[in-house]
Amino acid sequence: MPHLARTHPRLTAATLVGVAVGIFTPAATLTTKILLGWNAGVWLYLLLTLWLMLRSKVADVKRTAEVEDENASVVLFMVSIAAVASLAAITLELSGNSKLSSADQLIHYAFTGMTVVGSWLMIGVIFGLHYARLFYNNDGPEPALRFPEGELDPDYWDFMYFSFTLSVAVQTSDVCIATREMRKAVLGHSLLGFLFNTAVLGFSINIAAGLF
Repeated sequence: MPHLARTHPRLTAATLVGVAVGIFTPAATLTTKILLGWNAGVWLYLLLTLWLMLRSKVADVKRTAEVEDENASVVLFMVSIAAVASLAAITLELSGNSKLSSADQLIHYAFTGMTVVGSWLMIGVIFGLHYARLFYNNDGPEPALRFPEGELDPDYWDFMYFSFTLSVAVQTSDVCIATREMRKAVLGHSLLGFLFNTAVLGFSINIAAGLF
């Protein structure tokens, strides 16, 4: 745990807060407690990452990429699995919605929407940080990503642009992929992006049907 806290301090802090919220917040069901903890951890992590992006220069991005490179693939895998599991938990949570009053249903739907959005953003952010690690820890003669203007020192906003383009459109837009490791990451991201986009559409239809 101390080693993980050193290499991934924001994720560690968010995880601890999420676990605490899930354990100590009163809720009617175990699924609700899990989702409350998940939301607390996810949104805290997103805020901490946003703060990191706002104050980081290129040198900071490189240094963070070097520090967080160890066990990065394991962290990426675990976060992705947890995000997919949150979709399954939402399905269980929505299954009991018909028994609630109209006001409680609206609160329930808002909570569901916040969970889906948070999980979707989490996937985009965690992959964006992973792309930064792959880019700056690449030992090959060519950069792992080729930005259209020939940028060789991209910052977090460049990687988030690439990541969320994949999340939204499941395509790489104007950035070229130049290494095998990067292609593997993009393939995994594309599959998750398709899953989440399908889930968002399905939940939206479910919520609309419930409201009308």
